[in-house]
Amino acid sequence: MELKVVDHPLVAHKLTHLREASTRSPTFRALVAELVTLLAYEATREVRVEPVEITTPVATTTGTRLAEPKPLVVPILRAGLGMLEGMTRLVPTAEVGFVGMVRDEETLRPTTYAERLPKDLSGRQCFVLDPMLATGGSLSGCVDFLAERGADDITCICLIAAPEGIASFRELVAHLHVRCTLVVAAVDEHLNEHGYIIPGLGDAGDRLYGLVD
Repeated sequence: MELKVVDHPLVAHKLTHLREASTRSPTFRALVAELVTLLAYEATREVRVEPVEITTPVATTTGTRLAEPKPLVVPILRAGLGMLEGMTRLVPTAEVGFVGMVRDEETLRPTTYAERLPKDLSGRQCFVLDPMLATGGSLSGCVDFLAERGADDITCICLIAAPEGIASFRELVAHLHVRCTLVVAAVDEHLNEHGYIIPGLGDAGDRLYGLVD
């Protein structure tokens, strides 16, 4: 698993405002979309392309377009939905699948409650969206889904990650033998005893969409 931490002043600036407890949901959502677009620029650096002949107003030339099959973007519900706009803004022709996971707050293990993915992902590049990599369980579970269906190149985009989560995720995906890249805006200090990232930014789902009992 390759780790890429995007070191850019605008990324750091937007992440700082995300972390602030006073940032309201509408602003939080807008900042997430903007930040994900910046991260996606780095995450798609090796997206598969192919040459295409085009005609400009003055001549013909060879350009570049995304190769078939198109990339698949997979937000992990529900918080990952808040990252979808920022990703599709950069790659509007990508297809979108969904995986729904919830974490047991006692065991910290994820369980899957919904899934909408193509049956065959052979040859597909996949981009998984999840705001925070804490324990690594949800993200690795989603990567497992994709790998089982034939995906051979998976890039995960997270806003922040904990060192423990990165180590766990690296171990959990090692057996898959697929190319896996993790792109993050920042690696935080640690996880607390409840499995939350410190300093973190709180519950991303709640800050995006409000509290749901």
